Amino acid sequence: MDILSIIGVILAFVAIIGGNYLEGGHINALLNGPAALIVLGGTLGAAFIQTPLPVFKRALTLFRWVFFAPPAPLREGIGQVVNWSNIARKDGLLGLEAVADMESDLFARKGLQLLADGCETETLRSILEVELVSRENNDLRAARVYESMGGYAPTIGIIGAVMGLIHVMGNLADPSMLGSGIAVAFVATIYGVALANLLLLPIANKLKAVVLEQSCYREMLLEGLLSIAEGENPRSIEMKLEGFLD
Repeated sequence: MDILSIIGVILAFVAIIGGNYLEGGHINALLNGPAALIVLGGTLGAAFIQTPLPVFKRALTLFRWVFFAPPAPLREGIGQVVNWSNIARKDGLLGLEAVADMESDLFARKGLQLLADGCETETLRSILEVELVSRENNDLRAARVYESMGGYAPTIGIIGAVMGLIHVMGNLADPSMLGSGIAVAFVATIYGVALANLLLLPIANKLKAVVLEQSCYREMLLEGLLSIAEGENPRSIEMKLEGFLD
């Protein structure tokens, strides 16, 4: 679990709500059903229009990565690659077949199976690079769904505020309704800006960071597998792969 994400969400909303309270405001003043409907519905509608269904489904799947990111342990991965290299030097590439059957990471399993099958180095590189790039692009497209919604939300909020002000202008004959009406109208703007800057844009950036971290881990595995295929010394492989560490 990503504790920093949880703390960030809590801190953001506590700061906004707490600041409103210290200014003498009330939580009820920030609750408005029509404004929420306009902002949430409008933002989702715009996202639906621009996003293919498979990409949107992938975006929903990736949402859990904000709090439960998949592991990408580079140092442990380097140790694993060195172990594979030792097995290959001792038992030959065919000895990696049993290792592949027990490997939980699908990318690593595919690479080990290709090595055990005697795949040529360039063919191995080509196959794994296609999968690596394809997966990274698909995941980044999914992360950009939240980024696009973060761009739409403030504008939809302004639309909601203008609609509210139109309603207020229709009641100019009743001055008692002007103050509360204007306040309610601007709640939509608050919803749009807050939704974008406290949730959607941070979610998009977090997902992109996780995707790039995963890609870096797979690049390390790819480089290690290619080194094993070329018969490099385990110690040389370890020193090469340590370049992926921060």
